[in-house]
Amino acid sequence: MEDFVYNGNPARVVFGSGTVSRLPEEADRLNVKRLVLLSTPEQVQQATDIASHLGPRVVATYSKAQMHTPVEVTADAMQFISDHSADAVLSIGGGSTTGLGKAIAFRTDLPQIVVPTTYAGSEATPILGETEGGRKVTTSDPRILPEVIVYDVDLTLTLPVALSVTSGVNAVAHAVEALYAREANPIISLMAEQGISAIVRALPSIHANPADKNARAGALYGAWLCGVCLGSVGMALHHKLCHTLGGMFNLPHAQMHTAVLPHAVAYNAKAVPAAMARLRRAMGVDDAATGLFDLARRLGATMSLKDLGMPDGSIESALDQALSNAYWNPRELDRPELRQLLERAFRGDAPNPA
Repeated sequence: MEDFVYNGNPARVVFGSGTVSRLPEEADRLNVKRLVLLSTPEQVQQATDIASHLGPRVVATYSKAQMHTPVEVTADAMQFISDHSADAVLSIGGGSTTGLGKAIAFRTDLPQIVVPTTYAGSEATPILGETEGGRKVTTSDPRILPEVIVYDVDLTLTLPVALSVTSGVNAVAHAVEALYAREANPIISLMAEQGISAIVRALPSIHANPADKNARAGALYGAWLCGVCLGSVGMALHHKLCHTLGGMFNLPHAQMHTAVLPHAVAYNAKAVPAAMARLRRAMGVDDAATGLFDLARRLGATMSLKDLGMPDGSIESALDQALSNAYWNPRELDRPELRQLLERAFRGDAPNPA
């Protein structure tokens, strides 16, 4: 066995069905009495209904969370938090709401309770991605990691199938890159393989029957495992490209990750044969990149970055930004081949086979 270093992130996880009813005891554990509820505009009613379990401890609702966590929204939310003398934040929703809660906690060290309603997985990480001036920058800090995550499978039963698919593949992306991360270790690799397997088994069942509670539970469990992977080791090419594209063009987060992932895997495949073997095993396919593309397309995902809103003629500027800062990747970054990667993703073509 090779030498390795493993750091466990100390978050409390409550997983099951009907677990939102346990929010009061989780607030008691943290000794918090003035929570501000965070949500997106679209989910404010669902979030308010869930937060009703906490009664008057929820002193106000801030419902302006946005994709990619713009710093100007965070600044506005910070003033709101101060005005209401909050001693904790309650984030209910997907990655946008979780990101805002993490941004506030990073600046204030207020405790966070997170109730995910998608398969984002970011709630399990001490990592924050923020957008300012068309550029997305990531930060890792212990203050960013939520204190409590309450996973309630029942909340995902109404998650639209299209978002379930792309949210699930987005979670898979975290585990895929964890398998070949520079800090990869056997504990995280086990979690990554099981997380990928759980999600790719669950998504076709959800597509066929959105009310399949066992499949929903499998996807949510897999998303948590994949999120732990993201928060425990570094990422590589896929996440760098997605941060670049998301920051520059404000592309929809999960859908963008879904479109890019097969191509990033194809690019790195020959450099990481052991990781690819684990990925093929987790998915039950002969070629990992093709398997990811076929799964997402078969389940109705949009695989063209152009169709997701990436402008014509923008590939060179995206490459300029993606290559402007050095970052680790298991394969050397080659601009002409990266251009081909983005061209294929832009058109929605299948990835080059490994």
